[in-house]
Amino acid sequence: MSRSALVGNVTAMLEDAGFTVSDRCAIRPKSFDVAARRRDNLVLVKILGNIDAFNEATGHEMRRLGSYLEATPLVIGLRSRDEDLKPDVVYFRHGVPVLNPDTGYNLFVEGVPPLIYAAPGGLYVNIDGDLLADERQERDWSLGRLASELGVSRRTVSKYEDGMNASIEIAMALEDLFDSSLTNPVDVLDGADDVHDADPTPDDPEADPNDEAIVTVLTRAGFRVHPTVRSPFKAVSEGEDDDENVVLTGHSELTKTAEKRARIMSSIGQVARTRSVYFVDRAKRESIKGTAIVERDELETLRNAEELREVIRERTEREAV
Repeated sequence: MSRSALVGNVTAMLEDAGFTVSDRCAIRPKSFDVAARRRDNLVLVKILGNIDAFNEATGHEMRRLGSYLEATPLVIGLRSRDEDLKPDVVYFRHGVPVLNPDTGYNLFVEGVPPLIYAAPGGLYVNIDGDLLADERQERDWSLGRLASELGVSRRTVSKYEDGMNASIEIAMALEDLFDSSLTNPVDVLDGADDVHDADPTPDDPEADPNDEAIVTVLTRAGFRVHPTVRSPFKAVSEGEDDDENVVLTGHSELTKTAEKRARIMSSIGQVARTRSVYFVDRAKRESIKGTAIVERDELETLRNAEELREVIRERTEREAV
């Protein structure tokens, strides 16, 4: 399957599941392919045939964007090296959860979350420690008795009851012993870190030297500016007086490529519930498909974040009329 066909299939699957999906980020660099939202759940999705192409720098960028935009970074792929990704298993690459399309379908369309996740050493499940302890005590089994039945140490059983995850083999043995499921699903959208000890969110990269003047003015106006290096926009900017007001920002000459970026920024912003603005040296128009266009000289006259937000609102709303 070509990557283009795979992107189309995944996009269609998300739409069938009730997500609003942005335009594809068909421009480089791009840390993710589409943004998708269903109610309060926003996901940034990278779609790959071979997930080995997903490198650390891209993983770090997606995790930063997830933090800025209150989104879940996610990779959907088909294989790793020469092995197909298994259905209903969550993998991880550079702290980002990875699913195959069937797992994504089961999760998003059927509402059936995966139970298994891959980690060094094999496949694991999340044991419900409280339920395990209840089942053991109902049978009046000691920790030692259960440990003997499982072929593990008493200390290991105690750790399972304290919340330590277990191998699939142990989970199956427990299910046979108690004739009951004792596992919790992997919460891909909200709780993937509970089963994967991800590092803290990577620090922001340095701003492009060509954008330092823009960053300085935005910072002086009261924005916290988070530069990006692999996204259709140059930065995510947050107003310090209003954390809910996030602006995707771009900066360059107003070329055909810049116009394409501005359209993509607008589509992502509509899904992510942000506004978008593109700074240029000279412009003959005030907006492009919902992205406000602001000249650099004009930006320097704005005194605070609210004035900039008002300019963005006016220009995008005029275009919508």
